[in-house]
Amino acid sequence: MLIGAVDIGGTAIKYGVVNSEGKIIAHASMPTEAALGGEHVIKRVIACCAEIRASWQLEGIAISSAGQIDNVHGEVVHATDNIPGFTGMAIADMVREATGLPVSVENDVNCTALGEAWMGAASRYDDFLCVTIGTGIGGALFLDGELYTGANFSAGELGHIILYPQGVPCTCGSKGCYEQYASSKALADLAEAAFARPIALPDFFTLVREGDLKAIEVFDHWLDDLTTGMQTLVHIFNPSLIVIGGGISAQGEWLRASIQTRLEEKVMPNHRRSLEVKLAEKANGANLLGAVWHYLKREYHCIMEIDHKTCKKGEKNGRSPT
Repeated sequence: MLIGAVDIGGTAIKYGVVNSEGKIIAHASMPTEAALGGEHVIKRVIACCAEIRASWQLEGIAISSAGQIDNVHGEVVHATDNIPGFTGMAIADMVREATGLPVSVENDVNCTALGEAWMGAASRYDDFLCVTIGTGIGGALFLDGELYTGANFSAGELGHIILYPQGVPCTCGSKGCYEQYASSKALADLAEAAFARPIALPDFFTLVREGDLKAIEVFDHWLDDLTTGMQTLVHIFNPSLIVIGGGISAQGEWLRASIQTRLEEKVMPNHRRSLEVKLAEKANGANLLGAVWHYLKREYHCIMEIDHKTCKKGEKNGRSPT
């Protein structure tokens, strides 16, 4: 069975075809053109769907989207002005009407977590946190074998826990939010202030690895803020795993080890006994995979089995998902 998968981001719309065994068999992308507004973005999503349907016979459409998403009705509960007019968009209804296919929609970071649980770093884990580090900090909670979305589909706003009361103003309206100190953007701002010039993060991390004292001082400051926020999360949720996603994960093992070591110094002994930090393994593919898993679970009541994370053959309307 083939599912069309679409990931709506602020910069790009990634799309492709994924089968029910979790294999991405085609993928492409196009600019989101987010500044033109929510309706324009959905028209581009529909164009993506038409493109893949021209070459593949699809069972349905699975969408991963920025914003807080009502994953039952496929609507945007709340979105920032990164995509003007996106709040309230009935994505599932609009795409379903255009394609005639079943459509599911889930938040993008939740899809990252589902994709990593199905086919990536979180395979075999019942309890983990997914933390995506980019311009902001996104989060998803996978608790007792299930994605936890909260009372109003808005759980997992990890970037907006308060790290420094009355601190730096945040785009959410609060002050001192975690993402203002521990995001990639926060690190880039610290590096720019220290070096008195803009510096690309890959170049900054090279300086850290080469032993540049100023870069190491900046990195240590950022790492302390990053792991202080994680310390709070670990003490609340007691996860077995934290999955680190976002572009910063490209720094690889030395960054993972730095985070794990500093975090273990901060958490209580019983919380560190089984705690692991891993980098996301599926990169951009995680959102497509997670969107498809959400579709399979919604349409076929599939079960995410801990031993091999595949879609168990349930039935819907007399049909099997494979």
